[in-house]
Amino acid sequence: MAGALLRAGVRRFPWLCNVLLYGGLFTAGDAAQQLWRRRRGGQPPNWAQTRRVALLALGFHGNFSYLWLRALERALPGRRPAAVLGKVLCDQLLGAPAAVFGFYTGMSILQKKEDIFADCRKKFWNTYKTGLMYWPFVQLSNFLLVPVHLRTAYSGLCGFVWATFLCFSQQSGDGTAKSALMWLQREKLNADEESSEK
Repeated sequence: MAGALLRAGVRRFPWLCNVLLYGGLFTAGDAAQQLWRRRRGGQPPNWAQTRRVALLALGFHGNFSYLWLRALERALPGRRPAAVLGKVLCDQLLGAPAAVFGFYTGMSILQKKEDIFADCRKKFWNTYKTGLMYWPFVQLSNFLLVPVHLRTAYSGLCGFVWATFLCFSQQSGDGTAKSALMWLQREKLNADEESSEK
């Protein structure tokens, strides 16, 4: 019953449903990394940060993703291999840089930083390169398997993992997968030491 209502809602109000799903999942990625930090290091969650991520996800990222994916489908329609590969290539060469730039700059604006481009200058290339290890595979499956009216929601679902990484990088990483993995490893070692002391 709920699944049928969701499908009907997405078909009737595709923009609204896709943007809300994308924004909610992206925001949940930030909340997840904050709760992880709290569980591992005792840092209290910064819910103001999560509100800023929600505002950016709903105001920019969800809308950008919806419009961008529709534009790609219009420019390169169908699921032929050439069309799918063309969409993935366009997404990674044009859409991904715009999304990374929008995230770091948007968060800096919402945090009222003096230099709104500082994070972007420091972390853009590392984040973009890290994204190239994840997003081409996500978008390949998106363009091959997911109906057009659900592509933004699917990107949001996969974006949950990406948002967790992005929000970590924005707060304390350098935009590389290595910094996130080193932080996770350090947290695991700390937890192992605490459990062995007991």
